[in-house]
Amino acid sequence: MNKKYHIWTEGCQMNVADSQRVGSSLEHLGYTLTETIEEADVIVLNTCVVRQSAEDKAYGRVTSLAPLKKKNPNLVINLMGCMVGVRGAEKLREKLPFVDVFSPPSDPGPLISLLTQGEVHSLEDAETARRFLLMDDELILPVAEQGKLVSAHVPIVYGCSHACTFCIIPSKRGGERSRPVGDIVSEVRSLAKQGVKEITLLGQIVDRYGKDIPDGPNLAALLHVLHEVEGIERIRFLTSHPNYFEDDLIQAIADLPRVMPHIELPIQAGDDEVLVNMKRGYTQQQYRDLVAKIRERIPGCSIATDIIVGFPGETEEQFMETYRVLSDLKLDVAHLARYSLREGTVATRRMDDNVPEEDKLRRLHMLDDLQEGILAEINKRHLGEKVEVLFEDKVKGRWRGRTPTNKIVFVESDEDLRGKVIPVTVTWTGPWSMQAQLTKQPDLISL
Repeated sequence: MNKKYHIWTEGCQMNVADSQRVGSSLEHLGYTLTETIEEADVIVLNTCVVRQSAEDKAYGRVTSLAPLKKKNPNLVINLMGCMVGVRGAEKLREKLPFVDVFSPPSDPGPLISLLTQGEVHSLEDAETARRFLLMDDELILPVAEQGKLVSAHVPIVYGCSHACTFCIIPSKRGGERSRPVGDIVSEVRSLAKQGVKEITLLGQIVDRYGKDIPDGPNLAALLHVLHEVEGIERIRFLTSHPNYFEDDLIQAIADLPRVMPHIELPIQAGDDEVLVNMKRGYTQQQYRDLVAKIRERIPGCSIATDIIVGFPGETEEQFMETYRVLSDLKLDVAHLARYSLREGTVATRRMDDNVPEEDKLRRLHMLDDLQEGILAEINKRHLGEKVEVLFEDKVKGRWRGRTPTNKIVFVESDEDLRGKVIPVTVTWTGPWSMQAQLTKQPDLISL
């Protein structure tokens, strides 16, 4: 009888990649994916706790499975991810006795050990199972995704050792660990064989890749190796940290045509005192200088940033420094968030959350309005231009894809454009997307 699994994923791109990795392990064991949770023999809940609302949602989801477990005692429930963290399984076992196995982030080992050996006796058991099933890091996609998944995420750095004061990731995902080059290349090759055209390399601080390995390769060197993998047309990476974005990485992006000219480079705040309190390790001017250097050496490169408003102690003038930075630099994307207390972070333990919620919301709206205008201005420059788009899927009757600089483009066509890089002419632009028409027939230029 064919056994089935169901995976629920919440949170960041790393969690998406982790779920894909768990799914691959289960595919190795002969399980197949089902979207219907009641049909599943194994249910995996991959959780996020970066905000309290995400943790509350995860807890609600897992407790909702108790009736299913009571009805079907043979059902295997696996709680995974940042809710478990690197040291949280014991406390959760007391609260959630119907859960069969608890897995730290990025680790399918405990689940696979349970399924293959009956129970997890030790960490060594989990490691043995993981090595057996992920030998050579051959990642198997679900049958429904093979040939249809255009873009995939590939973790290259697990955990983080930087410990920004607002971030809970180091305590939940552990210290920084870089994957060996050979494992990464094997995984990328397996994805390419299954039809994936674009990969995004992931790390909490992705440009620190290799720094935990004596004389290890860095991100620039890894990009040169992956650039030669047959079948992969586009390579992206995120998220970078300004302190580690070195000259050889800038040069690699400039030199390698398959590495896309789009960089995720969070500033978090524009005021130097706030940056010190966040433990970011750079000044506003250093960030400005880095953006200028990137734009000089990679003309046309798009840059995205992250910003937190209302960090403890942030005054109105300090916020306006952030506003001025965003206004001056005119970055292509700004991921905006209001600061919120998060148990386990340095900021929560040592700082007062003393910025009123109404001020946080007002500041967020000010940046949002500013960025919308900036994006409308940037995208308008592309009107009438020819750009190459990698098409990923169809949404409401239109094909959706992205330019090299990660801008979303919609095209109407009866052809199957999935997985094809096609030149299009931009006919309309807005702040969040663009519309275009095909420049050439796709059957003449398909890959």
